[in-house]
Amino acid sequence: MTAGGRQPVAILGATGAVGQRFLALLAEHPWFEARELLASARSAGRPLRDACEWLVPAPRPAAAAELVVREVGAPVESALVFSALDATVARDVEETLARQGKTVVSNASAWRMDPRVPLVVPEVNPEHLALAAAQPWSGALYANPNCSTIGLSLALAPLVAAFGVVAASVVSLQAVSGAGTPTRRSLELVGNVVPWIAGEEQKLESETPKILGRLVGSAAAGDLRVEHAALEVGAQCNRVPVPEGHTLCVTLTLAREARAAELVDAWRSFRSRPQELALPSAPDPVVIVHDDDASPQPALHLEAGGGMAVHIGRLKGAGRTWRFTTLSHNTLRGAAGGALLVAESVRAGA
Repeated sequence: MTAGGRQPVAILGATGAVGQRFLALLAEHPWFEARELLASARSAGRPLRDACEWLVPAPRPAAAAELVVREVGAPVESALVFSALDATVARDVEETLARQGKTVVSNASAWRMDPRVPLVVPEVNPEHLALAAAQPWSGALYANPNCSTIGLSLALAPLVAAFGVVAASVVSLQAVSGAGTPTRRSLELVGNVVPWIAGEEQKLESETPKILGRLVGSAAAGDLRVEHAALEVGAQCNRVPVPEGHTLCVTLTLAREARAAELVDAWRSFRSRPQELALPSAPDPVVIVHDDDASPQPALHLEAGGGMAVHIGRLKGAGRTWRFTTLSHNTLRGAAGGALLVAESVRAGA
């Protein structure tokens, strides 16, 4: 712990958009403090202020600006590590740190579908955190889901609990910030929509049933595992010229009939362990339901709940078949903020 009682943490991929979101969130965090920054060789050896262009809307923290960036693979002293690495390098680096006794919360896709690794949205499946106790290394690995999957899971979880959900069809309208920062990708989105995002549809379709699944077996017997939910998810993903915020148009089939008022009540009353524990990054309410036909919109609603809530609107349907629109913040709730909430849940024993 530092003199002020905050736990030092390391950030892998600290110079990218998600790494910068971590730095902004940690600047005033009551529990954690960014003390070690690691990135690629081209950024290493320079203080953060000189190592990268600041990309996020929040101000660059003065203390972080003076930290010297080291190359990924350098020794890490902090016991807690947040990873914003590209999936192509994340798997080996993160496993090495876990074997060194570190707690790693990864925003990369590398470990999400590994049966040993909890894939966690803390309000939805906090019990899955227990999987880490059976991992074959002295540290622990936790995975933050795909940015769109988090928004979908938060929207579905209250309905799964109240009515059961058999199938969901999703059409996504995903912000350009989710594509990273290369100029070429940004130019593709000027006055355009790209109706394909590499790997995104598969992530929505495979990650959601794992998150909504049941923890079965026991650590003592050595067979603790997640039984995936019997939920069919179909996805079509589109990149749109919006700076931040992923919108999903969802059509779903419930296991039993329900009225619109019952769905709205399930969403508005939804609370879970992070809210009960009053974790620093936990939104309350978790789900914000909009009644007017023109909501939710990224330009108007994205920052509500500190960017950590999920928004629901345009509810239509009857009986077992319903349609609605969701909105969630892709680099806060869907990335750095979501991973930070996972770490808070682990520390609080959620």
